[in-house]
Amino acid sequence: MNKLVKKLEELKNSNVQKTVNSRISEFRDIGKSDEKIFSELCFCILTANFNAERSIKIQEKIGAGFSRFSQTRLSSELRRLGHRYPNTRAKYIVEARKFKKDLPKILKTLKGNELRDWLVKNIKGLGYKEASHFLRNIGQDDFAIIDFHIIDILVRYGIIEKPKTLTRKKYLEIEQKLKQIAEETNLTLAELDLYLWFLETGRVLK
Repeated sequence: MNKLVKKLEELKNSNVQKTVNSRISEFRDIGKSDEKIFSELCFCILTANFNAERSIKIQEKIGAGFSRFSQTRLSSELRRLGHRYPNTRAKYIVEARKFKKDLPKILKTLKGNELRDWLVKNIKGLGYKEASHFLRNIGQDDFAIIDFHIIDILVRYGIIEKPKTLTRKKYLEIEQKLKQIAEETNLTLAELDLYLWFLETGRVLK
């Protein structure tokens, strides 16, 4: 863990810090808008088993269509824009609309794992990674987004062994490891994720 902590400290003292801080500020702004919150939920539904960068482009193209398009039209647009699972994701997004009005209240009422568990249970298409991604992207900074990039880094630095499957129990175990790293580097989990993403990919996305 010490080698990874040292690498992260180097990044914190580089130009990457400005980019990370700017992205965190953007996330907090998203969390102030009900419409943007729902758009971000749809974005995270799109990212499951699909490329995040391509999902960003699709989100930009569809815009308000996440709330307005019929399921058939949304599916058609997702297919046209190159999503891998246009029919399933369109169905999930349309079904998620029933929570759109109440979602801001739920986000204020529930906290921590209770909130994330609610999202996983009630929003089809969200697993722990996607629910954590959504919460991070609307300004909540105490959830870890554990995908293969993060797992590969932790394995490479000898912090974990590569899991065969990412069950809820295993997800929470790895999240605890990330919390330890966050404490060592004086970062939130949201900030840590962005630094780790840069370390693995050379980019700071969302």
